[in-house]
Formats: sequence, C-alpha cells, structure tokens
Amino acid sequence: MNLFDLSGKVVIITGGAGVIGSTLARSLAEAKCKLVILNRDQTKIDQRVAELKKITPDVMGRVCDVLNVKELEETNKLILDEFGRIDILINAAGGNIPGATQSHDQQIFDLKIEAIDQAMDLNLKGTVYPSLVFGRSIAENGSGSIINISSMATYSAITRVLGYSIAKSGVNTFTRWMACELARKYGDKVRVNAIAPGFFIGDQNRELLLNPDGSLTDRSKKVINKTPMGRFGEIRELAGAVQFLCSDSASFITGVVLPVDGGFSAFSGV
Repeated sequence: MNLFDLSGKVVIITGGAGVIGSTLARSLAEAKCKLVILNRDQTKIDQRVAELKKITPDVMGRVCDVLNVKELEETNKLILDEFGRIDILINAAGGNIPGATQSHDQQIFDLKIEAIDQAMDLNLKGTVYPSLVFGRSIAENGSGSIINISSMATYSAITRVLGYSIAKSGVNTFTRWMACELARKYGDKVRVNAIAPGFFIGDQNRELLLNPDGSLTDRSKKVINKTPMGRFGEIRELAGAVQFLCSDSASFITGVVLPVDGGFSAFSGV
C-alpha cells in the first residue's frame, strides 16, 4: 500500500498556475507533498497557492521565468533554504504560441520565424533549463524524479503546430538522455520520465477543438475518430500517471515517455 506514497516529498511544478500544472499540484497536495508553484504571473500564483493551502499548509509560490537561468538558480536556493531538499521536478511550463500555429489559410512558409523560436524556446529550453538547475539538487540528494511533458505531436505529424511539435520531440530525446546520464552517474534512485498527454480541452486549444456553440470542430472530429476510447481526456486523468512515475512503484522505470491518450498513439485509424 505504500508503493504510491509521496507524503512529505518536496515537489517543484513549473507552470504550476496553468491548467496542467495546477491540476497536478492539487493531486500532489492531496498526496501530502510539499509544493513549490512557479509561474510568470504573480496574480495566478497567489490564486493557486490560496487554493492549495486549503488542502495543505506546505505551499510556496514564486514568480520565475523558466528561460531565465539566474532566476532559476535563485529559486533553487530559496527552496533549499525553506524545505532543505528537492525530491521531484515537474516541467509543466509550455504550450503553443499563437503566431506559431498555422491558420486554415496559411502555408508553412507564412509562419513567423520569431513565433517558431518562441514555441521552441518555451517548450524545449523551458524544460532543459529547470532540469539542469533543479535536477542538480535532486541528483546530489541521491534520489528523486523529474517528469517532463511530451505530446502526441511527437508520435506522428499533427498539422498546424510545427514549432511545438519540434520542441516536444526534443523533450523526448532530452528525457531519455537525461535519464541515462543521471542513472549512470548518480545511481538508480534518480529517475527521469515523461508523460505524453493525448487530447484534452484547455484554454490554449479550445478554439481549435470547439466551435463557439460548444460543438466539435472538424479537427476535433478527426481526433475523436482516431481515439479508440472515443472521447477527449480530462486533465485530472494525467495525475495518476505522474504520481505513479514519481513513486517507488516505478523504481525500475526511467527514460520512458508514457502516453496518456485513450489509445490515440496506438491506433492507425483503420
């Protein structure tokens, strides 16, 4: 019964005020973890911290840009001063950039290079930089987990999201590379894995997946047709996979990218 126990673990969640990050934070608060919520928006942080403190008193919120190494290092020191250690890092900061998403009337050559760069920076470097800063503290403890967020866009080409797809494919490679590096240099109790969410309706993709009247767009219908379970996922359905990968029940699992997708990645569509 204790295989899934995470009580007392110190968990950092980048993008912790976002949809995925805040959902995972609530689940881990209920699992009696000590939480550090990082985000770029102080108002959103304050709101999330207030919500989480209704579940557990051990919550810290801090404004931090995942692309600013100096801020990450300062935050790392503050967390160690407050909690004494870091056990788990969840890299939930990310998402698509509007200018890096093709509209129906655009060709790939119409995309803005600057927007593609922003999407790649946020989703790839925004995973690598925190992993290098906070991951050092985890590794020096001799145990702990890093969880990255991948995407269905890494399994096969998904139209319209070039920069995001490239970045998340890089996250997969980084996950495997970092997992091997840490296990070989710091021992088998330091693990790095990722989850690859299927299709969930959130703030960033709502207009792509739902019409103003709430009905499915043509894109959504294609998604549902290729998802054997025949529905979109609910964000809370990511929480169990993350808790499993962070727990002792996954003690011999590192370097994997786990789909949480209702079968989307397994189905050919035929």
